[in-house]
Amino acid sequence: MMTSIRNGIVIAAMALTLGACASKGSPTAQYDFGPLPAAPTAAAASGGIGAIIVADVTGPAALDTERMHYRLLYADARQQQPYAYNQWTSTPLQLLTQRVKSRMAQAGVKVLSTTDAAASTTVLRMEVEDFAQNFDSATSSKGVISLRASVFRNHKLVDQKTFNRSVPAPSADAAGGARALADASDAVAADVLSWLATLPPSRE
Repeated sequence: MMTSIRNGIVIAAMALTLGACASKGSPTAQYDFGPLPAAPTAAAASGGIGAIIVADVTGPAALDTERMHYRLLYADARQQQPYAYNQWTSTPLQLLTQRVKSRMAQAGVKVLSTTDAAASTTVLRMEVEDFAQNFDSATSSKGVISLRASVFRNHKLVDQKTFNRSVPAPSADAAGGARALADASDAVAADVLSWLATLPPSRE
C-alpha cells in the first residue's frame, strides 16, 4: 500500500515538473526543427522522382496547434500532457510539411505546391499518426513519429507506406523533446525520399 502511494506521488510530481518547465509568465522557449542538416553522403538518387506536388501534412487536431505535448508511458500511455510554458513556433503539421519539402529540394527534387497542379500529375500526401515525446521513465524519453505517405498519379494511388522513427531525447524536458522530434522528422523525411526513388518514374 505504501509503495503504491509513493509511486503515485512520484508520478504526480513528474507531471507537475514537466508541465511547468517555468515558474511564471508567458512561454519561456519556442522551438522549431532548427537548420536543415547537411545531406547524407550516400543520399538516395532522386533523378527519377521528377517534379512532385507535396500536399500539406495532415494529422490529428492536437497537432494543429503550437502546444508541445508529452506522454508518460509508465503512468498512463493513453494520456498526452501539454507543456505549460514551452511551445512550437508553428504547428507540428506545418513544421513537418516544410521539413519534408526542404529535404526533398536539398536532394534535387522539383518540389511543387498544390497550386501548381498543372505542372505535375504526381502528388505526395502524408498523414501523421503519432508525433510525441514519450517518457519511458522520469529521466528517459524519445521523440516518436509515425507517418503514412501516399503517392498519387492522375488521381490514382501508386503506392502507400507507413514510416516510423524513434529517437532518444538528450534531456528529459521540452528542449530534449524538441531535439528528438526534429531528428526523427529528418529521418522520416530521408526515408520518404528513399522510398520515392524506388517508385516507377513518371512518364510526364
